[in-house]
Amino acid sequence: MTEDLSPAERYAASRKRAAEQATALASFREMYDFGLDPFQIEACQALEDGKGVLVAAPTGSGKTIVGEFAVHLALLQGKKCFYTTPIKALSNQKYQDLAKRYGSDKVGLLTGDNSVNSDAPIVVMTTEVLRNMLYAGSRALLGLGYVVMDEVHYLSDRFRGAVWEEVIIHLQESVTLVSLSATVSNAEEFGDWLDTVRGDTQVIVSEHRPVPLFQHVLAGRRMYDLFEEGEGHKKAVNPDLTRMARMEASRPSYQDRRRGRSLREADRERERRRRSRIWTPGRPEVIDRLDAEGLLPAITFIFSRAACEAAVQQCLYAGLRLNDEEARATVRSIVEERTASIPDEDLHVLGYYEWLEGLERGIAAHHAGMLPTFKEVVEELFVKGLVKAVFATETLALGINMPARSVVLEKLVKWNGEQHADITPGEYTQLTGRAGRRGIDVEGHAVVLWQRGFSPEHLAGLAGTRTYPLRSSFKPSYNMAVNLVEQFGRHRSRELLETSFAQFQADRSVVGISRQVQKNEEGLEGYRQSMTCHLGDFDAYARLRRELKDRETELAKQGAAQRRVQAAAALEKLKPGDVIHVPTGKFAGLALVLDPGLPAGRSNGHRGFESHDGPRPLVLTAERQVKRLASIDFPVPVEALERMRIPKSFNARSPQSRRDLASALRTKAGHIVPDRHKKGRAPAADDREIARLRAELRAHPCHGCAEREDHARWAERYHRLKRDTAQLERRIEGRTNTIARTFDRIVKLLTEMDYLRGDEVTEHGKRLARLYGELDLLASECLRDGVWEGLDPAELAACVSALVFEARVGDDALAPKLPAGRAKAALGEMVRTWGRLDALEEDFRISQTEGVGQREPDLGFAWAAYQWASGKGLDEVLREAEMPAGDFVRWCKQVIDVLGQIAAAAPTEGSTVAKNARKAVDGLLRGVVAYSSVG
Repeated sequence: MTEDLSPAERYAASRKRAAEQATALASFREMYDFGLDPFQIEACQALEDGKGVLVAAPTGSGKTIVGEFAVHLALLQGKKCFYTTPIKALSNQKYQDLAKRYGSDKVGLLTGDNSVNSDAPIVVMTTEVLRNMLYAGSRALLGLGYVVMDEVHYLSDRFRGAVWEEVIIHLQESVTLVSLSATVSNAEEFGDWLDTVRGDTQVIVSEHRPVPLFQHVLAGRRMYDLFEEGEGHKKAVNPDLTRMARMEASRPSYQDRRRGRSLREADRERERRRRSRIWTPGRPEVIDRLDAEGLLPAITFIFSRAACEAAVQQCLYAGLRLNDEEARATVRSIVEERTASIPDEDLHVLGYYEWLEGLERGIAAHHAGMLPTFKEVVEELFVKGLVKAVFATETLALGINMPARSVVLEKLVKWNGEQHADITPGEYTQLTGRAGRRGIDVEGHAVVLWQRGFSPEHLAGLAGTRTYPLRSSFKPSYNMAVNLVEQFGRHRSRELLETSFAQFQADRSVVGISRQVQKNEEGLEGYRQSMTCHLGDFDAYARLRRELKDRETELAKQGAAQRRVQAAAALEKLKPGDVIHVPTGKFAGLALVLDPGLPAGRSNGHRGFESHDGPRPLVLTAERQVKRLASIDFPVPVEALERMRIPKSFNARSPQSRRDLASALRTKAGHIVPDRHKKGRAPAADDREIARLRAELRAHPCHGCAEREDHARWAERYHRLKRDTAQLERRIEGRTNTIARTFDRIVKLLTEMDYLRGDEVTEHGKRLARLYGELDLLASECLRDGVWEGLDPAELAACVSALVFEARVGDDALAPKLPAGRAKAALGEMVRTWGRLDALEEDFRISQTEGVGQREPDLGFAWAAYQWASGKGLDEVLREAEMPAGDFVRWCKQVIDVLGQIAAAAPTEGSTVAKNARKAVDGLLRGVVAYSSVG
């Protein structure tokens, strides 16, 4: 091919090859034994050109290669690179990967729990750690050249998402930002914002999955493809699944059968045949089936920790064995090595032997309630192919490198913290993205289990919608406010907050509304010209007409309400046996009252009808129908025309009883002609306001215009459009500067409490600046008021636990057990302090529903923290706490984190809090809590 080129072209091609080989990307590519994908090359080239990048690509596509290239560039240029992740487990995993590639001397880790080689040129950390470093002005930021934000789509998270935006906004301009995201539908919008706040940013979007994903539904003994094979991009839902869903929907439900709707023998036989084909297979059956099809290893997502553990037990009881003897021995060796530091008595408490039995058989659970060490062992064994079936909660989908051949979803509904809700297309994409191991599998498989009420079309919608929008959850906090004011002053801080992605999105949404307002204003001008009258001001005349109409409508409503009250009062006087005439409706005519239907009443054997709409009498009509009437059937008052005795033997369900009583009714009262209800004088006839308006209308010059009604139609259109425009303008006002207005309210409250004085941060404010967390202001107030003075370390740990703990159960839980004495008194004072802050927030219109403000402290972990810090054994603490080991460890580590902040923020003179906070950390950081999660 080169022989066909001219000497000049060959020389140019040679120069190009030499230039490419001289790039950092060329040396980086040599470190991998596989070629890079086009989107990875494009992103790496943009980075080498000095641009920031946003890479949005499916899970498992290799986005992290771009992040690792940033690490490579930093080392080549003698700069630092911080690699941030949303969760500690992912930070730990990334630390291991980078340390293996570049050497442990060049890589550090900072997660709040762990600090390893923090001065290294490459440091892996959670995003919160970097945010805290930015606010503290840490010296570690000197020489920082690159920041990689892995899983940046986490900024949609309503609890923690604001941290990502804080970091992006506050990083030095000289730092190059590498943002790695799942596939989102508004990547360009997010990229535009990054371009605004960070400078030149290239957006690289890839929809391509390196391993194709096939979707299936497992129903009974058969695995169905979700989509029918066909030509073109548009996939049709498998007609077999649609037919099965239709057949099941037509099957009578259990409730139908309970109502006595018996099935014919043929229907029963048909149902038996259907049931023999369609059922939800059990968990051991699913794993067995996947094993037979060669679809292991598999991750089964179950949105419940307890169900994950139960699934493992079910598989063990069913006798499933996925490992041979050699694999079992290897598993035991790895597990014993990784858990050697855990004492035998703790192993028993942690359910070690049952867990090991599952691992040896190739089966395990994975969820946040597990001990971190146990979770890491499961991850390691799964990657090595020694665990082939994992039952996991959705936390596993968040970036942890555990790819599988197949992913199974038991249900398409999960608990979102407030209610059971359908999983979103984004969540479905994230979960199923684990299926298909690059370089190992030719294809990945997503399997959804058949459930009653299953809709193939709904699943196809989830599977076909590959993207979801990124929505900001950014909200200012007290800590953020004092840190910003200290660094930039109030005015500049307000400007900075207005550069947030939240405000960027709000402003963009306003653009369309503003355009509509502009169109409306043009329309208003046209309407104004069309309603112009040569005799006078038609706008004023139209206003008089509207006022008259509004007054007439108001009086009509008052009259109707009065008639309804009179009708309801008349109904309340009815008794069983009254003969009435129903004035209107489907059952108008003669009727006998069987039950007056008073709220919660019971009369003559008929149950009263509970209703907020007044009485609902049960009547027998002259046509033998027994009906419960409503207030709508009685627009005017009704009274008894006659009285009749209702036989005690009367049965409303018996046609004969109804026929006999209806006949007696016609005989008794059929000849009576009811009095016609006389309408009273209309209120409008005597209303002075209406009389005044009518007089003004007649006196107005425009009243005599020949085109008056034509002008009036244009005036009505003008009025309606003006009202709609005002509504749009209110929406614009509500969305403009929303973040800054919230910041203003926070600043006013902090000024009231003497944390701020104009642009000056007081001593109290400087203390608040060191306290991060949801209850930052409450913690600061407790230090200020000396609530924790005189507490010993264990008592202080109990009190601080209330700042971080949030129970998983509802408000109906039993009152938690608390340590006695000083700790109990201090906890009570903390709740009272929160009550005072809550009232103050209400005064300043700071609302928790908007994600701002202080929630009530939760005392549910106080006893466990106190016991553990006092030196009690793990068995006793976990038994009394009724809490999984993983949760216990996680809450202890969060308490340790806040205790560290308190030790740094508390006054050093005349106070024991700082010293006891450090002692409390030592008391908590032992046993299972101290086991390092970094190997």
